[in-house]
Amino acid sequence: MKGLGVLCWGGLAGLALGACAAQDRPFGFPTANRALLESGGGPRFFVGTAGKPWTSGMYGYVRSEGLQFHEGIDIRYLERDSKGEPKDPIRAVADGVVVYVNAKPSLSNYGCYLILAHRVEGIEIYSLYAHLREVRPGLRPGAAVRAGETVGVMGRTANTRSVISKERAHLHLELCLRLTDQYAAWHRQRDPGQRNDHGDWNGQSLIGIDPAAVYRAQAAQGAGFSLLRLIQAQTEVCRVLVRGRDLGWARRYPQLVAANPAATREGVAGYELVLNPHGLPYRVIPRSAGELRGRGVMSVVSVVEAEASRPGWRKLVVRRGGVWQVSAAGERFFDLLRFKSP
Repeated sequence: MKGLGVLCWGGLAGLALGACAAQDRPFGFPTANRALLESGGGPRFFVGTAGKPWTSGMYGYVRSEGLQFHEGIDIRYLERDSKGEPKDPIRAVADGVVVYVNAKPSLSNYGCYLILAHRVEGIEIYSLYAHLREVRPGLRPGAAVRAGETVGVMGRTANTRSVISKERAHLHLELCLRLTDQYAAWHRQRDPGQRNDHGDWNGQSLIGIDPAAVYRAQAAQGAGFSLLRLIQAQTEVCRVLVRGRDLGWARRYPQLVAANPAATREGVAGYELVLNPHGLPYRVIPRSAGELRGRGVMSVVSVVEAEASRPGWRKLVVRRGGVWQVSAAGERFFDLLRFKSP
């Protein structure tokens, strides 16, 4: 790890290391809007969906009466040009590397958007900036960027029927972990004939954490802030066991893997995944063959009933006949997690 030309990490093979070296600095805001950290600042920071309160611009199950998940946060504009269009510069939230640019708004409901890769506390994490007017000219995958560097201009691009009005102009920001680096191969096998305009960077390959929670924790904890600790402190909803000796998620996020003497001694035959309400596997426990005896390829280990009874969670497991089972959506999700290209 000595500078440009050295590979950053497995998921970013071929990209320069310079801007993705380990860093301890907290995440910066992507625009000049800091109202999130002000008392009563929510309405000045978040932008809600058309006709809905500002809270529908927050992260989580905040849309369609709690049935629709919003993967990121929508940050309100502060600046306009002479035509009333947003013109806030969009800045990288941390040192990183450009991994994907979509310059064709018609290909996504995110419109024109950009994804950066970062390594914070050794954790591979991604920031996504959507609805841009434009990505900075000349910015291409592989380019190194510094925290606070301008990477684009706020806009209101999208391919949805309902356009984003000038009054609702915003940046959609996500902070994500990567479920797989083989999405394109998985898609070809599982959804043959269906379009995939974004290759391995299809949105289904990423899973978000709440950016607002990150910013608030940083403000409260100062130099003591830890991204890893925030991820490990997620709320448990259920545990699911998946068979397989090799799990890309465990290799990509070894910080989330717990020790298990039985698996160390006998060898790994599967993984127990501890999931938060959105399905983020924030803790991974390797399991030996003896510990998997009698279980299928995917099986429910446990469910926290109090959490599962709350509205607004990703139902990767469902109760059928009084027994918790992996749902159809869950089967697809865990299949993606455990997929390995031949």
